[in-house]
Amino acid sequence: MKLGIVGLPNVGKSTLFNSITKAGAECANYPFCTIEPNVGVVAVPDERLEKLAQMYHPQKVTPAVIEFVDIAGLVKGASHGEGLGNKFLSHIRETDAICEVVRCFQDDNVVHVDGNVNPIRDIETINLELIFADIETVNKRLEKARKNLKADKKYQAEIDVLEKIKENLENGISARAIDFKEEEQELIKDMFLLTTKPILYIANISEGQIENAQNDEMVKLVREYAQKEKAEVIPLCVKIEEELSGLEEEDKKEMLDALGLEESGLDKVIKKSYDLLGLMSFLTAGEPEVRAWTIKKGTKAPQAAGKIHSDIERGFIKAEVVSYEDLMKEGSMLLAREKGLVRSEGKEYVMQDGDIVLFKFNV
Repeated sequence: MKLGIVGLPNVGKSTLFNSITKAGAECANYPFCTIEPNVGVVAVPDERLEKLAQMYHPQKVTPAVIEFVDIAGLVKGASHGEGLGNKFLSHIRETDAICEVVRCFQDDNVVHVDGNVNPIRDIETINLELIFADIETVNKRLEKARKNLKADKKYQAEIDVLEKIKENLENGISARAIDFKEEEQELIKDMFLLTTKPILYIANISEGQIENAQNDEMVKLVREYAQKEKAEVIPLCVKIEEELSGLEEEDKKEMLDALGLEESGLDKVIKKSYDLLGLMSFLTAGEPEVRAWTIKKGTKAPQAAGKIHSDIERGFIKAEVVSYEDLMKEGSMLLAREKGLVRSEGKEYVMQDGDIVLFKFNV
């Protein structure tokens, strides 16, 4: 699962990417220093793994991971080939969700591609390019569906939903902000529209804005815009996050305490991105390994077992499940079992985030 980091040039995208992945993507104060997308795989912070490791003393601890892609800065006219145009759009098309960095700080030493700082204008510049690209996609689908309608009336439903999307797009409304009925959602699944991708806005603020970040005027503007798109906003100072990412754990905690923060903004971004992609983790725990396994929300037990090995899915018998909270409360699997908190679940069981599981199978 990939999450694309996008934004106008010089808003802090590559610095954010470097901080998240420590991958060292080139970072410079001019547009297009990132031409090919940089890719980094990062661990999802999960304090549950630390607690389980203290309980089981495993040889190995393996967290869940997600993939971040640093996509070069978009500019006005990208949908018509301006800047690096179609290349950027194709890179976004390959991601599962979007993390859009928005500049909410003033700094005369950092050039803004449009001359001055205006977060809503910046968001709309990018979103309109994605909308224009989607209008082109929708028009092509409409043309094809209208031709097919002559032979098969079932295409009328597709035409209806395409016209609904087109009307909204032409009014500057992203497809993710449209309320679709269940049957309409099925029809748009394979359209791969850019503006249906879930989005998270990162409001990049200065160090001086951290203390009052939630009430900062620019952050408020971004939040109001995001609410219309059913999206969330995380304000963070990318510059500070870059410093934090280079520190040892003890020094990092000291710096966070000094800033009055419980966790780094990057940890919030990574966790929220995982959630944005519709993902969650189930856990396995024992002396060889404590591990978080990534599955889509709504996954049933046999398919979750298949994440470990296809043979376990094929020969699935049952899953022995205890919630993380119950295990922590009792202090051991033995005590949790004695209290009847370890459940035996069958093929129809829908996995829950934080389930600690032992799969029984026979092949």
